[in-house]
Order: sequence, then C-alpha cells, then structure tokens
Amino acid sequence: MVVEAGVVASTAGCPGCGTMSARVHSRYQRRLADASIAGRAVVLQLTVRRFFCINLGCAAKTFSEQVAGLTAKWSRRTNQLTSMLIAIGLELAGRAGARLARRLGLPVGRDTLLRLIRRLPDPPSGPTVVLGVDDFAVRRGHRYGTVMVDLETRRPIDLISGRDGDALAGWLNGRPCPQIICRDRAGGYAEGARQAAPDALQVADRFHLWQNLGQAVEKDVSAARRDLAAALAAQSESQRSSKAPPVVNRRELKVVTRTRQHHAAVHRLLRQGLSKAAIGRELGLHPATVRKFANATTVEPLIAKNQQRSSILDGYHEQLHKRWNDGIRNATQLTREIAAIGYTGTEQQVQRYLRRFRTSTSQIAVPAPRPPSVRDITRLIMSDPGNLTSEDATILRTIRKRNTDLNRLTSHVEDFAIMMTRIEGHRLDSWISAVEKDSLTAIASFARNLRRDIDAVRNGLTLPYSSGPVEGHVNRIKMIKRQMFGRANLDLLRKRTLLQAN
Repeated sequence: MVVEAGVVASTAGCPGCGTMSARVHSRYQRRLADASIAGRAVVLQLTVRRFFCINLGCAAKTFSEQVAGLTAKWSRRTNQLTSMLIAIGLELAGRAGARLARRLGLPVGRDTLLRLIRRLPDPPSGPTVVLGVDDFAVRRGHRYGTVMVDLETRRPIDLISGRDGDALAGWLNGRPCPQIICRDRAGGYAEGARQAAPDALQVADRFHLWQNLGQAVEKDVSAARRDLAAALAAQSESQRSSKAPPVVNRRELKVVTRTRQHHAAVHRLLRQGLSKAAIGRELGLHPATVRKFANATTVEPLIAKNQQRSSILDGYHEQLHKRWNDGIRNATQLTREIAAIGYTGTEQQVQRYLRRFRTSTSQIAVPAPRPPSVRDITRLIMSDPGNLTSEDATILRTIRKRNTDLNRLTSHVEDFAIMMTRIEGHRLDSWISAVEKDSLTAIASFARNLRRDIDAVRNGLTLPYSSGPVEGHVNRIKMIKRQMFGRANLDLLRKRTLLQAN
C-alpha cells in the first residue's frame, strides 16, 4: 500500500545552524516504510524539498527538510515504525523478533533488529549511593562478567567483562565512588572495592552468608548421620523380641568395593613416591578424585558417604522384609503391595534388591529405621520452624533427641537465623566464639572464615541492604541469553539488560 503526502510548509530549518530558509534548491521523491494497516505493509511516498542554507557561515550549503515526528535523516522508515521495531528487538532480539515482525506485517531481518538495538544510547545514570555487584556467566565455565545495580532504584547500571577485583576497580575508577558496596563473599570483589573505593562501606550479602552456612551444615550432618543411624538401629534392636530373625550378611555394594580398592591403590602409589598427577594417569582417575582419596587418611568416611546414597526403595524395606519372612518371594506381587502404599519405582528395582536374599533359606531381619537423608536433615535444620509441617517438626525433634551433635548444630543455626533476620550484627562475635569452641568441624571452619571478612559480614547483619535485586537481574540475564540461544555477545546482552529495565 502506497500513501502519497505533499509537504506545504514554505520554510525549513537548517539542521546545522538552525537558520530558517525559503530558497528551494530542488525536489525529490522519498519512500518511507510505515506501520502496517490490517497486516498489510504501508509505504509513505513524500515529495521532499532541498533548501539552500542562507547562512554564509554554515558548513552546509543545502539541506533536506524533515517532517517532525515522522522522518529522520537518512532513515527509510518512519519514526513510529523504528520505535516499534526497537521495542520488538529489545524484547525478543533477532530471530524471534524478526518472526514476530513478519507476522505483524513489518518485514525486517534479524541483523537489522540487532543493529537498531546496538545503536541505542545507554540510559542516563547519575551518581550511585548504594551499589550492588555480582557475577554472571557469558559462557559458563569459560567467560564471566559482572553486573552493577543501583540498589536504591533497583535498576542495572552496567555490565562489564570479567569477575575479578581488577575488573571492578577499573569500572569504579573515574566515577563518583559509591558510599556502600553490596557484594557476595568473593575475595576478588572485596579487594577491587578496597582499591578503587577505599572509603565505601562494604556489605556481605545475607543470602550468600546463609548459603555458605547451609554448605557447612550439610558437611556436619553427613558426619553425624552415621551416629544417628547407629542410635536408631540400637533402639530398634532393643524393641525387638528375642525371636527376631537373624540378620543376613548383605553383599557389599559395588561402589563401596571400588572405593576401597581406589583408596588403597592411591595410598600405595603415594608411598612409592609418585605424584598425584602420575597416580591419576596410572589409575585412570580424575585429579580431583585422586586428591579426595589422598586427603582421606582412612577409607571409612568415603564409604559412609557412599552408603548414605538414597534409594527409591527407602521406606519400603521393612514391608519387603516382613513379606519375605511370610513366604512371599514373588517380586511382582511385592511390587504391587508396596505400590499401594506409595512406591513409584519399577519391578526391576525390587528384583535387584531381593536378589541378595534368594541364596539363603533362613529368614531375614526387619531392617532398622533408616534416618532421613543428609539433604533432608539439612533442610529441616535450615528451615524456619514456623514453616515446618507437624510431621517434619516431629522428625526434627527426634533427630535432636537422638544425636547431641545435631542438636547443638541446630541451636547454632537457630541463633544465626535470629541474628540475621533481626539485623543484630552486634551478636556476631559472640556467635563465632561459641561455634569455634564446639567440636562441629565444618560450621567451626565457616565461623573462622567469617573473621577474614568480619567488617563486611557485620555490616551485612546490621544494615538493611542486600544483593536480592542483583540476584534478580542475574536471573533476568540468564533468561535474555536463552532467548538468544545462548549466543549473545556482551555488548548486545548489555544493551538489552540496561534498556529493558527502563
């Protein structure tokens, strides 16, 4: 569809000097693509005049007139169409944006959309009082960047390449220094902030503090779970009658046997003087695996970790053992029975479990109750007691009653949670001292590490600032990358991140 329009203004202003001129040099036809009508492409055909500039001091001798709000210099689209394509490009980027534009009657190539986005100016930004920084992956495992967020306006300010202290210091240099810098507990950002903004108050984010605490809790739970299992087994044994069937010796799991062999082989080669790299080549093991075996003086902790692996049959062993002792040896029937009480696995898994008992003619013992997994216990300890169900609260009380280490661990976590939620940073030193005196290895190590960044941690537990908005923008960056099939260059990713938020 072609729409003709005549220009009737008698004068036009020179874009160079602003002088109005009525001296017409020539006329020519100009065609501009415009927004579609009923899905049909629209082209505006304009008769445009070229004027002489009557200002002798102006560098331009002639100029073409522009229609305010409709045309732009050298553009082959109307301002309205350009604005629509920019909006589509910002939301959907190249390929998806081009597909949508074609459906709307606005045919455009994906490269054109990307060029329109890259030409956009950055949104204006003034001095930042409270700055939030965090890293994101440009290409996971290879290239990383840092996002800067104004925590007062909750809007991103910039995206830069790199996630070390030098990258942050380089960005801060030459800018008004923020008063507060909120960051995670990475040492690189701390050092970069000290270099470029020594007067800024650094705040360690509470989310990362809680996350680090959870990792320490999981390690201590893993170590204490063995004693918890033994306590539950002793309780179950005392409750059984003297006629209880004997325990059948179960075959050792293959993963346990393999762990014993690898641990023995690694330490044998270490005694022979081989390096860890040479041991890895000799045994065909990853260097991290070799370090794990070399650092373990005994194999028992490694075996305990393997034996704590959860199974889909957890919770149904007691029923299977009881029915086996009743003479029911058919795996199909036993699968149907436990499926009626919630089992969601396959019959083959039941067959593999029962295979170890088929060589024995005697009855098998009903297994002792299995404690919850390490992850489940950690979840119970780290959860707000008010959010636990009555069943979970009962399980947690039983765990604390049966194991003194887990009881003390839960008390430490509760104290830290109260200190964090009530913003009571003045209690941090006493909490660290109390945990360091305890025999819980992992959480004590976490407490000692807090002393290395004590000022920022105390500020994080005292001031109301956090990196929550920064984490939200990191998630939005991931979404934008997925829209572009993970092939976004940093400059395009930066433009979309900054301009979508405005």
